[in-house]
Amino acid sequence: MNTTIAWEVEDGRPAAADAQGAGLRETCEWLRENRQALRAGLDVHGALYLRGLPLTGVEDFAEVRDALVSRPAGYVEKATPRSHFGKDVYSSTDLPPSQAIRPHNENSYALSFPGLLMFGCLVAPDQGGATPVTDVRKVLGDIPAPLADRFRAHGWSLVRNYGDHISLGWRTAFGTEDRDEVAAYCAANHIAHEWLDGDRLRTTQRRSATIRHPGTGEEVWFNHTVFWNEWALDPEVREVFLEDLGHDNLPFNTAYGDGEPISRQDVETIDEAYRRATVRETWRPGDVLIVDNILSAHAREAFRGGRRIVVAMGDPVALDDCAPTVPPLGGFAAPAAGPAKRRRWFGRRS
Repeated sequence: MNTTIAWEVEDGRPAAADAQGAGLRETCEWLRENRQALRAGLDVHGALYLRGLPLTGVEDFAEVRDALVSRPAGYVEKATPRSHFGKDVYSSTDLPPSQAIRPHNENSYALSFPGLLMFGCLVAPDQGGATPVTDVRKVLGDIPAPLADRFRAHGWSLVRNYGDHISLGWRTAFGTEDRDEVAAYCAANHIAHEWLDGDRLRTTQRRSATIRHPGTGEEVWFNHTVFWNEWALDPEVREVFLEDLGHDNLPFNTAYGDGEPISRQDVETIDEAYRRATVRETWRPGDVLIVDNILSAHAREAFRGGRRIVVAMGDPVALDDCAPTVPPLGGFAAPAAGPAKRRRWFGRRS
């Protein structure tokens, strides 16, 4: 049984190695035998790229997943459209190919999130379409100390407006037709909710912006603060959204955990820390990317061609096991623009 794997580490690229095994069965046996070595590699690198696995379809990918993942993790409080291919295997996202996706840790806004993500390439795109990964230990270390300390002290707040015409509708996001089930989920997960006209739902929640990895004990930057902030929008898109919807009705927006709006400069500072910590690799059929969802964020580049990247999520982790710096809270008010209209989100436990 192997105890180490020689990872190739090059600037700008994730740690990589060639998978071993002549066929699917032998490859899965190699993965099972080397789970400890793979875990050790994830602790160091945060994400690992395995090349050349014999993947011909979803069922093959599911077998590879089962060789490494102890138990599946659900996709809760859904935010983007995905296709379910069966066997708990999904499309990475169904957003348009021209739309790049910023780095994020999966379900960072939930009270339980996947500890492990696996991406598999069944069809490589003609151009672009990489799944970049970002070491969020480095991100936190690169954020100026006063800004990081502010987030440690107050956390971050998220407001979401669910509507079929502006984002995912609440039925899709929560997987139910029953408003009472939504209310029960929100109450159990410290999320405040408000039903609006037009069959819309607004939720608000506060979460810790930094947590500690339950295995390594390392502190990481773990949130969707930049991902869903209004200043992260394309300027023209932001202008149209604000004119048509107003701040309170944006599909997503974030603030400091005490409700103060985040400045454009602070968003750009954090965004730059992500850019400096991001690495990428070009997809080839049969490649598998393994991501520790707490140590690494992941993203998607725009692409051309018939890209088919599948994903599985597993080994769920509870927020309570990650030393959050603030407790989860719910609240009702969304941030408003400008000093004259500024309000706080006085959170309360739901």
